[in-house]
Amino acid sequence: MALLDQLQQDASLTNQALAERVHVSPPTCLRRVKRLVDAGLVERQVAILDRDRLARLAGYGLDAVAEITLDRQDDAAMAAFEAKVVAEAAVQQCYRVSPGPDFILVVHAPDMPGYLALAQRLFTADANVRNVKAFFAVKRAKFDPRLVLPRPARG
Repeated sequence: MALLDQLQQDASLTNQALAERVHVSPPTCLRRVKRLVDAGLVERQVAILDRDRLARLAGYGLDAVAEITLDRQDDAAMAAFEAKVVAEAAVQQCYRVSPGPDFILVVHAPDMPGYLALAQRLFTADANVRNVKAFFAVKRAKFDPRLVLPRPARG
């Protein structure tokens, strides 16, 4: 758990630095990290970009959280809608939820016309979408992709 926690905080650490932080030898650290990756506990490693600094170059864009309700909720209809939104790069997160709407999407578009084009592609053109309720972010107070991990018991 300590290795996973450190990797969540900074996956760019060298094996030496990671080993020092979790108090194991570098060869042991390397073996354990490989086992964690092989077991599928480390899904992927990514860079988290500084959105405010990047905004100076690319513009802030528009973040939206959308609630989607489908007309038909059979397995095929749910899977078809999910596949369509997952394939869309502007959709950053997609959750099937219950109760309430069928899906919650977190979307990033370059601007309002970009969001409108996305909404028309994903929602308006889909005859199975009954209702869309979008909420537009005016401020991001927190963003943290880390999972809270259990602390190992002290023995």
